[in-house]
Amino acid sequence: MADRYYGNSGSNDCGCVTCPDTPAVKAPELKQNQTHANHVQAGPGLTALDGIGCDCDDDDACSSTQTNRRNEEKKEQRIRGIILRYARENWQLGASFTVFFYGLFSGLEGQAKFAVFALAYILIARGVLADAVKGVVKGRMLDENFLMGIASIVAFTIGEYSEGVAVMLFYQVGQMAEHYALNRSKKSISALLDIQPVFANIKAPTGVKRVDPSNVKIGDTIVVKAGEKIPLDGTVISGNSSLDTSAITGESLPASVGRESGVYSGSINLSAVIEVRVEKDYENSTVSKIIELVEKTNQNKAKTEKFITKFAKVYTPIVVMAAILIAVFPPLLLAEPFSKWIYRAAIFLVVSCPCALVISVPLGYFGGIGGAARAGILIKGGNFLEALKDVGTVVFDKTGTLTMGNFEINRVEALNGYTEADILRISAHLEGFSNHPIARAISQKYDNPLDQGDVRDITEIPGKGVEGLYQGAHALIGNEAMMAEYGVDVPDYNGSGTLLFVAIDRHLCGILSITDELKKGAAKGIQALKNAGIDQVVMLTGDREGIARRIAGKLGITRVFSQLLPHEKVGHLESVIKTAGSKKVVFVGDGINDAPVLSRADVGIAMGGLGSDIAIEAADVVLMTDEITKIAEAVHLSRFTGRIIWQNIILALGVKALIMVLGVVGIANMWIAIFGDVGVAILAILNSGRAIYFSRGE
Repeated sequence: MADRYYGNSGSNDCGCVTCPDTPAVKAPELKQNQTHANHVQAGPGLTALDGIGCDCDDDDACSSTQTNRRNEEKKEQRIRGIILRYARENWQLGASFTVFFYGLFSGLEGQAKFAVFALAYILIARGVLADAVKGVVKGRMLDENFLMGIASIVAFTIGEYSEGVAVMLFYQVGQMAEHYALNRSKKSISALLDIQPVFANIKAPTGVKRVDPSNVKIGDTIVVKAGEKIPLDGTVISGNSSLDTSAITGESLPASVGRESGVYSGSINLSAVIEVRVEKDYENSTVSKIIELVEKTNQNKAKTEKFITKFAKVYTPIVVMAAILIAVFPPLLLAEPFSKWIYRAAIFLVVSCPCALVISVPLGYFGGIGGAARAGILIKGGNFLEALKDVGTVVFDKTGTLTMGNFEINRVEALNGYTEADILRISAHLEGFSNHPIARAISQKYDNPLDQGDVRDITEIPGKGVEGLYQGAHALIGNEAMMAEYGVDVPDYNGSGTLLFVAIDRHLCGILSITDELKKGAAKGIQALKNAGIDQVVMLTGDREGIARRIAGKLGITRVFSQLLPHEKVGHLESVIKTAGSKKVVFVGDGINDAPVLSRADVGIAMGGLGSDIAIEAADVVLMTDEITKIAEAVHLSRFTGRIIWQNIILALGVKALIMVLGVVGIANMWIAIFGDVGVAILAILNSGRAIYFSRGE
């Protein structure tokens, strides 16, 4: 193996981020240089040494390393605690099963048999009975713990010891299966939490220091080495590498980045050292936004979930009353033994437990949301996932959503004695205070320093343009609507781009034609929506009608609303909603101006890659890759999840109803009732898990 050098933090090959002044050493010599080895981060094929003291002068760096070590120790303690907790919880289940099987096959009779099964029952039933008592005290008398407790005690009372224990044993097995499946579904979502970086290598005058990402400021430079997570959003200023963005975008192929490439926090640097200029603080970085969205996913329940919760509250008291009637009236009317009908009532109670319904429905939505997260689609709750299956209309914003938002000036026309250079200079000075993509395009075209003394009183008018004073004269740059508002006459123009008009003292002096290219895959995404059965696709834009129609034609969109101001988009969306009938309307956008429309739609979808923070906050669904094709994928996933949930509901209610009838007429015994509860619940859980691994081929 070739020597790999570590040492001076100013070098791109540095492997030590906390001892910047330590002389370079070769990897094979690390064991001899123990004071430095504590801070060496291993490269490929190497193992970092730890637990050795540090004598460097960088107290902050050493403190940071000690903090990281303490965090690792706490993590190990948590893992050990989890293992011990599971051992404590599950030994009772194992012990109860052992005693139970001994009682079944030992041939014991009388009191000995009762003692063995009573021991098995006590081992497994204590927690359930305690929860049943707590439920009664808190007013939740008829929950599943109460039902199982009563049914198992009844079985013991009439001498069916093995069946009484079996009720509790398999109920606990079902609970374990439910918890495992639910945790697995949650992990498919919360696995995104693993993208949270724990440190940042900040470039300082004294070298590179390892700090907490929350302590890094906008404008700071951070160093990201191969194998490390990018801690904050920013722009690459040095180096070329490949990034694993799968946790953010769902894209499995590595993304190549170089100078001026934007990078997301949570991505993993795969191949080489890069330096990144931080563009967002930690609180507003991509990884923080994703974690916030993930943590809120279970707060927005789907209508089906809410219905099942309400249904269970009504259903359970009804079946308890029915069980009481079964236990009391047939013996009185038919002059048969009470024990016979009490046993049948116990069967009725066991099979009537609503566990399969209560767990499988939310589990199905968790699975669907988890499957979407794996594909780079963040859905903020089960209600939005459910709504997507009923979408009939998808409404798109144009700029930045269907087009790249990378504007370029393709023509400058000077009028009334002005030159093209004059028009560019005036435009660049007026737009110099704006962050709008068009403003950036003008600044790039001008590519000269701005004289801030030439402009003052700048006012940006949303959806129209900019007004201000340029060298003491009243100046305007904006669209036709703005020119009309100030009484500036503009000529008819048949160009292919977006038009900006420049006026001085309310006299037109120039026209800028600005083009924007279609987003890759936009046409394919629109066709995918049509193939998914979407009734209509609509485009809203502030552009002129000619440009809007031309772009819509390329994409296969037939319904277009053009020359709209931001507030007018809401009005047009509402008119679309009125004509959509019972079907849902989705709006897809990316900009600050789209936030009101995203909030008004039945489902708002924001572009997470290029979209503004406000748009992402207002949206119900976030596409981390900005791919239009992901919308159709989300619709298919929603429908697939909906089918799974209804399969679970029909399975649970159908099997339970059948076994209830068979139990009442004496055909089904307690073992069949246990299958009707635990078995059906496990089948529903397994079915729900399919949503996590959804692919378009299903």
